[in-house]
Amino acid sequence: MAQNDFSQGKMSRNILSMALPMTVAQLVNVLYNIVDRVYLGHLEGNGLLAITGLGLCLPVISILMAFANLCGMGGAPLCSIHRGRGENEEAERVMGNSFTLLLLCGVGLTAFCLLFKEPILYLFGASDATFPYANDYLTIYLCGTLFVMVSLGMNPFINAQGFGRMGMLTVVLGAVINLVLDPVFIFLFGMGVKGAALATILSQGCSTVWVLRFLTGPRAILRLRREAMTLGWGRVRRILALGTSGFVMALTNSLVQILCNATLQQVGGELYVGVMTVVNSVREVISMPIMGVTHGCQPVLGYNYGAGAYGRVREGIRFTTVVTMLYSVGVWALVMAIPHVFIHVFNSEEALLEAGIPAFRIYYSAFFFMSFQFIGQSVSVALNRSRSAVFFSLFRKAFIVAPLTVLLPMWGWGVDGVFWAEPISNVVGGLACFITMWLTVYIPLGHRQDEGAH
Repeated sequence: MAQNDFSQGKMSRNILSMALPMTVAQLVNVLYNIVDRVYLGHLEGNGLLAITGLGLCLPVISILMAFANLCGMGGAPLCSIHRGRGENEEAERVMGNSFTLLLLCGVGLTAFCLLFKEPILYLFGASDATFPYANDYLTIYLCGTLFVMVSLGMNPFINAQGFGRMGMLTVVLGAVINLVLDPVFIFLFGMGVKGAALATILSQGCSTVWVLRFLTGPRAILRLRREAMTLGWGRVRRILALGTSGFVMALTNSLVQILCNATLQQVGGELYVGVMTVVNSVREVISMPIMGVTHGCQPVLGYNYGAGAYGRVREGIRFTTVVTMLYSVGVWALVMAIPHVFIHVFNSEEALLEAGIPAFRIYYSAFFFMSFQFIGQSVSVALNRSRSAVFFSLFRKAFIVAPLTVLLPMWGWGVDGVFWAEPISNVVGGLACFITMWLTVYIPLGHRQDEGAH
């Protein structure tokens, strides 16, 4: 089938046709939780406590997203590779198996988190003052776990078929509904934190309906069919192996957030937990275009790799690298120059500004190096090199950030040590990931291209 054939046309145009809608989708997706934080941060009298309580829920939310990535970002690149080979039936079975895995994970995670939410939140850095806010938000959010899993996990299969705009609309639909419902539930109905959570899960539910209607409808190249949902263990192993990179990356992000919150609670108090919540919120927004481009290149690279067009794969890697680095340097300069503007979006209390501005400049001092990590990992995932992708997911967060978050404050760096862990890991982990990809993927693909020419 020639529809959405990525082996034709310029690689830059193919990647941008996927990356631009995915970038918009990624940015809009952040609005689900960012908008909650903006509204809650401006609640009269208890805005700082509310946003700090919500920040304590972020590691749990990251874990849910990690499982969505495990199934969705594991299955979607395999779909692209099989589609590039003309194996559409197997591609549909990969998609059906991923859907079944998402349902199983969603049910299991909902039960586990609801059962153990109180000890989990205290372990993650909650105090008696912030626990009620965190508990109210998380209890309602967990009731929509299946919506989160299916909407996030199945949307990559729309993008993998070349329908980037349709995948973007999935996220835009949910975000717009969330934007409308948030002020209604939080302020008009006076529900506060509970209203923010309810708005989020209702909007995710609408996104889920949209995804399933498209994947079971006539426009889809690969359709979600009941007979394809029966698990095949060989297929499941391949999905999980490739999805482990995104899973580990999201899971280690969650573990680092937990360590940061717990350490900051000890050495700096609730104020610095609030600062880290704002720092993470801004990072989510400004890194979304990077994720949009690097995720957008995956179906294009995977399709051409499956079709044996190695020169086009190399061209795509070069284009992705240049675009990503130009953006990341520009946004790094902006954040370093005007951190107070970003902080004001969430809360304008003087104490938060005084503590937040120096923390911002430390945390983002080497932000642009993180692009190397995203590029290297995305290429590995797109070409089904799961071991490399998993290793570098662990290397930066688990082996660099996590230990430094604990050790630097102990070595006399105080609160600043928690924020310095990130830029150190960006430089070391980012460069190691990119250089390895260049030496083990980009250069060997050039040799295979030359052999094919002869």
